[in-house]
Amino acid sequence: MGRWRPAAVLVSRLVAAACVTLKVGAVIAADATTESLSPADFSRMSLEDLANVEISSVSKRPERLSNAAASVYVITREDIHRSGSTSIPELLRLAPNLQVARVDSSQYAISSRGFNSTTANKLLVLIDGRSIYTPLFSGVFWDAQDTFIEDIERIEVISGPGGTLWGANAVNGVINIITRHSRDTAGALVSIGAGNDERGAGVRYGGKLNEDTSFRIYAKGFGRDATVRASGASARDDFKNRQVGFRIDGGRQGNTFTLQGDSYDGSIGQAANNDKTISGSNLLARWNKALDDGSSLQVQGYFDRNRRNHPGTFGETLDTVDIEAQHSFVWRGTHQILWGGGYRSSHDAVTNTAVLAFLPANQRLSLANVFLQDTIALGERVHLTVGAKLEHNNYTGLEFQPNARLAWQLADQSLLWTALSRAVRTPSRTDRELFAPGNPPFTTLAGGPNFQSEKLTAFEVGYRAQPSPRFSYSVTAYRHQYDELRSLESISPTGGPPAVIANMMEGHAYGVEMWGNYRLRDWWRLSAGLNTLRKHLRFKPGSRDILGLQAAGNDPSHQVSVRSTMNLANRLELDLGLRSIGALPNPAVPGYVALDARLGWQVSKDVELSLAVFNLLDKGHPEFGAAPARSEIGRSFYAKMLWKF
Repeated sequence: MGRWRPAAVLVSRLVAAACVTLKVGAVIAADATTESLSPADFSRMSLEDLANVEISSVSKRPERLSNAAASVYVITREDIHRSGSTSIPELLRLAPNLQVARVDSSQYAISSRGFNSTTANKLLVLIDGRSIYTPLFSGVFWDAQDTFIEDIERIEVISGPGGTLWGANAVNGVINIITRHSRDTAGALVSIGAGNDERGAGVRYGGKLNEDTSFRIYAKGFGRDATVRASGASARDDFKNRQVGFRIDGGRQGNTFTLQGDSYDGSIGQAANNDKTISGSNLLARWNKALDDGSSLQVQGYFDRNRRNHPGTFGETLDTVDIEAQHSFVWRGTHQILWGGGYRSSHDAVTNTAVLAFLPANQRLSLANVFLQDTIALGERVHLTVGAKLEHNNYTGLEFQPNARLAWQLADQSLLWTALSRAVRTPSRTDRELFAPGNPPFTTLAGGPNFQSEKLTAFEVGYRAQPSPRFSYSVTAYRHQYDELRSLESISPTGGPPAVIANMMEGHAYGVEMWGNYRLRDWWRLSAGLNTLRKHLRFKPGSRDILGLQAAGNDPSHQVSVRSTMNLANRLELDLGLRSIGALPNPAVPGYVALDARLGWQVSKDVELSLAVFNLLDKGHPEFGAAPARSEIGRSFYAKMLWKF
């Protein structure tokens, strides 16, 4: 029980707050209009309506998806509901501009435009504007990222650099997971599910504190069985997690605020040593104000604490404080200007072991930035966006990340755009301060005291169109030029260990991303996606790298996906998803084809039953890692009930 104490405390406080609310006579969700379980409003939307969905991740302000000058794919609430997926990484498979590979019960390798690994470090991920990046390796611990799935409004996936607005590590893409406003989640919702390798349950309750303020609280938990090796032996990596959270939204139009937070506690088995443990809490506050002169101001701050203990390897406690502000206004009628700045302070405390060490064990890191972006109307249908961010970090000092985008609205339903951008991945603690083994003498690996930021110059061109009310598509071609990529350089006369981390790799990558939607009937929609990637990397003259180019990630040359969404008679939903993933080169992983299916039945307005089956075409296949230790991702099913009252 000791492990769950923080979660229990938060639950008790949330319940107490709700009870106080009742006593003071707040308006409760039972008096509000009941929310239907099925997001039927999305399933009935035309493709034109979907193109007009507002997004915010491309320009940090609301804009229509059809007008965004970027390769952006939106996973809608309907997509989430009808996928049958129970975790955020599995939901990300729906985005054709991402590479998603499951490693075992808790680990995933997720990237955009290549360089994929379990420690992928060129993709920035946010939940409601809160960055979940770790300075330990400049990436994401996916096992710690969760929320009440039914509360996700949409997931905006941008492939390509976003450093001008989002800063360091938004090199190959940005993922922004956006949850629903609390006014849209009134009432109680219970989710119960079970399958052959996972079980889960959750409850959410929402209501009103007063006429202008709404709230919700939730609690959830799941247990996931261990994966198996190709030999049939258990990987002993079973995963359990519990999480609670809340969100409060208030204010009147033009002057609003949001306060939200989460707390989680979990454990992950491992073949040797005791279970890994993960825990953490976060609290975010955001204020939006429309000013009298027509401009707008946003101020956001959050605190995030994460703890993890991997017995036999390392332990870490990371505390992050982040605050940022931005101001948007129109100047001379043709300039839409967005500017702002922010500061992030992270205190990282690592428990070193004989396996590896970070020296110093305790480190305080800071990121400070200012940015400016101007969207200029060159005509009624042509807009030029130029901007830059100056960002200062502990390791390399000041970094400059400019961006220019040109968008031409050829017709009411078509957009041609092009972009030229520069982005950087600043050094992580792994790059500078990692030592293995963890006790002197360090005879294998040492961080590079002079490791510099990895750099990208990207050129993109894209076209998005809806030639008919039933058909829409998007096509993007890109070329990325990389410099100062990470390498592992031998300092031994024999060319082997010991080695130091350095910047002796460079090269380029190019590819095409495309997807489209076709509504065959009012009740039947098809969607498809294609993603191709070619990487040409090399070591710089004088390099003595000991790992090879495969250390830069393991990526398929192509992936194809097709989805069918049908609303059948008698309130039945049938969803099919087929994906074909190319082979991974090194370590070699065979390509695979997977078919997922979901059958949903809206029993009544308040009750829904569904059955999802994954990997229908084979008993199991690997998706990432080296044989023979890698896990096989097997066929599975998950039955679920949603009950609103």
